[in-house]
Formats: sequence, C-alpha cells, structure tokens
Amino acid sequence: MLLDFRRKNAAGWTIGFPQPQKSLFAFFLAFSIFYTCMLLVAEQSLKSSHAPLASNITILLWHWPFNVSYSLSGDVCLRDYGISGCVLADNRRLFESADLVVFHHYELKRHKEQLPLHHLRPANQRWVWLSLEALGTNERLHRFNNIFNLTMSYHPAADITVPYGKLLPRKSTERNFHVAKNKSFEACWVVSNFQNRHKRSAVFRELNKTLNIQLYGRFVKNSLPKEALLPTISRCYFYLAFENAVSPQYITEKLWRNSFQAGTVPIVLGPPRRDYEAIVPSESFIHVDDFQSIQALADYLKGLIIDPERYNAYFRWKQRYTVKLYTDWRERLCNICPIFGRLPSNKVYEDLETWTKQIVNMKQMLPKSQGVQ
Repeated sequence: MLLDFRRKNAAGWTIGFPQPQKSLFAFFLAFSIFYTCMLLVAEQSLKSSHAPLASNITILLWHWPFNVSYSLSGDVCLRDYGISGCVLADNRRLFESADLVVFHHYELKRHKEQLPLHHLRPANQRWVWLSLEALGTNERLHRFNNIFNLTMSYHPAADITVPYGKLLPRKSTERNFHVAKNKSFEACWVVSNFQNRHKRSAVFRELNKTLNIQLYGRFVKNSLPKEALLPTISRCYFYLAFENAVSPQYITEKLWRNSFQAGTVPIVLGPPRRDYEAIVPSESFIHVDDFQSIQALADYLKGLIIDPERYNAYFRWKQRYTVKLYTDWRERLCNICPIFGRLPSNKVYEDLETWTKQIVNMKQMLPKSQGVQ
C-alpha cells in the first residue's frame, strides 16, 4: 500500500512529496546513465591517439620526381609509417579538394611539367615548391614569383625540411660495434657527374696521386647494381663523400648510405665542418678542409690505415646511433601531415630566387650546441 504524502499549503495549492520507492528508482536510473556516458568518454579518449583526424589532410603530388612513380593504393601513410589522417594522391582530378599541392622543381625547370595556373585555386589550398638539390643550383626560379606558399627542401630554413638521412639513438649502448675486416682498397668513389670545374674533381685528381682509389659509376662505365653497392664500398677504408655542389647544409646519401651504412670512413667535401657536426658526431668523418694540402690529407689517411686503433675510433658512433635513410617520396610526403598545423597559412614567396640566394650566402649556421655528440 502506497501512502499519500501530499498536503495543501496556506494558499491552497497541493504540494506533492515524491514517494520513496520512485525517488530511489529515479536516482539509480540517472546514475546509471551518467556512469555509462563516462565509460564511453573514457573509451573514446583511449582510442584518440590512434584515431584518424576529424578531417583528413589531402596532399596532391602533381607529378612524380624524375618520372618515377610509386603505388598510393590503400592508406599508405598509416600502413607504412603509422601516420593517420593523411591522404596521398597523384590523381589531378582531386585538385579542388587538396590541402597541399606539391610540385617538384626539376620537371618544371626542364619544362616537362607545367603549373596548373589555368585552374581556379581554392582559397585555403597551399602550393609547395619541392627540391632536394643544392639550393644554389636551382635555376629559372623567377618564373615562380608570387606563386608558391611553402618550400620543401633538405635545408632547415625551408618550411618543410626533408633530410637525406639522420642518426637515431640506440635504445641501449652497443659496446661491441662491427668494423668490416675485408678492406681491399684504400679509398673508393662512386661518381657519375664528373666535371672538371667541380672542386671535388680537382681534389680527387690530387688525392689519386698518392692513394689507390677505386672508381665506380657512369663516369668510368662501371656502374654497380643496387644490391652490390654497399658490399663493394665496405671493402674500402675510406669513401669520397664529395658533394657535387658546395652549399650550406647540403649533405646527401653520399654520407648516410655510401659511407655510414656501407661501413667505411667518409672523407667529406661540401659545406663547412660545423654543418656536419650539427647532425653527426665530430669524430665520425674526415673533412678535406681540415688539412693544409691534399698531400697532408693523403698522408693522414695512410697513417690511419696502418693504425687499426685510430682507424676504428671513427666507428665509435655506432655504439650509440643507427642510420635512418629517407629515400621514398611517400614517406617524405606523409611526414608533412604531423606538422601541417604548424605550417604558415598566409605565406607567399614573392621572390623564390632571392630566398635561395639568401640561404646560399648565409653565414650563420646551426650553433655547435645543437650538434650530435
């Protein structure tokens, strides 16, 4: 039997008091709904770090660099590189929906590709100028004034930096590092673009008078298959990691792959020593500019060959680091998405050529304190 807890107030209105049974039921119902909602929120929070972005970022590559294409089927960025919410495309029909459109300079310079200036450009779309060549060697840039919003280059001053490689810290120090014992040649060099006007050509000719340098590449009609490159170079004490242009921060696969990954000591010729020291340990390479003459360099190298302890010291970096190479254009493009929100949104390069010249003539490089020890 339910009791009636109603009574009238002084004005004659009936005031109802909730019955205990119904009040208790309502309380538990509200608590259950609240608890269920909190569980759903918590579950969603746990998934948020792996969930795709609310709005995917679409990057349209207008043309493949050097006309070498890769497959973009499936969710490439998530599947291969763990980057979610990032869509790569090379289908020009997606132009209007693309957040970024990337153009590789080499094909534009050679007039093999054209900018889609006849298309109506969406208001929030940004165009990216891409080149991994030495900035001072990029030509015919005046045609692109007031067109590009972002730059993509190996140089840290670019809006999007894409290095040729880098060192990754090991999870634990490797006390016993491997140094190849099958050294057959004093030095070797893989070269295709040999031009007398290059500084590296003059250094090679002088060095070759004293050292036994093995040559490979199109220049000597002795190209190495991809699978034979590293095993062949590993047989040399030193590798001539000579860049084809001397430009700030321009350090390519000649250091990362042909030297470090091959297991030989790089003799570098390119930007100043401080640029190398900003990204690799100071005792992992030998810089040509450290010597008064090429003969002095040759004498130093010969001294290392007959002194295994001093020679092996150039490999101590392997105790703490491993080499990471960047060779796939898809990985380079996918890596844009994590920094997309930090890219400038209202930027236009009024004079792209002046920008590259300012970098080439830049005197102040990365401070030594940022280097790798």
